[in-house]
Amino acid sequence: MIEFENVAYSYGGGELLTDISLKLSPGTFHFLTGPSGSGKTTFLRLCYGALKPTAGQVRLFSRDLRQMSRDDIARSRRRIGVVHQDCQFLDHLDVTENVALPLTVSGQDAGAAQGDLQELLGWVGLSGRAGALPPELSGGERQRAALARAVILSPDVVLADEPTGNVDWDMSQRLLQLLIELNRMGKTIVIATHDMALIRAAKSHVQARVLRISQRRLQLAGADL
Repeated sequence: MIEFENVAYSYGGGELLTDISLKLSPGTFHFLTGPSGSGKTTFLRLCYGALKPTAGQVRLFSRDLRQMSRDDIARSRRRIGVVHQDCQFLDHLDVTENVALPLTVSGQDAGAAQGDLQELLGWVGLSGRAGALPPELSGGERQRAALARAVILSPDVVLADEPTGNVDWDMSQRLLQLLIELNRMGKTIVIATHDMALIRAAKSHVQARVLRISQRRLQLAGADL
């Protein structure tokens, strides 16, 4: 699905990531760890084509990222849901409208998908907040709305960048369970996090691989969960 072969990425004249080889297979679950500034967000951006490698090869669904046009990347992005760390929304649109934005951008009829939208909001526990504006949401509600928006197109892969960074432990567990449920549906999941307690909490619920970025390289951080 997403493959890295001897990938490096340089920024501002310095190499941030080097010699990374990895295959994200269908239905797998990965945690990505590493200190702040180690390149976790950069790695995720390479995964969904927002950045192109400065060396090596990234393949999205068997296609070389550097050979793909902007339209090709946009089509592939429909198969990859991303939960960004900063959870940006359009503040003049309510929760339902924000979650439906990927449908509109991809040319689909959001109005015809109202039933699916309501079901999705129910799944993330936001049925009662469907008409709320983003500034009215708590941190946990924003994260769940971001997750709903990331999966509205039923992607094959879900990438989450520090999804529990701004919420309490109970909400962290709730978000983790939603991501585990997506994995059980066959989705490939990658969670970038510095929260080792979250990784330990997942141990009894999902078989996950723990990856760590250290000294610009990607390493297996120990036995699989």
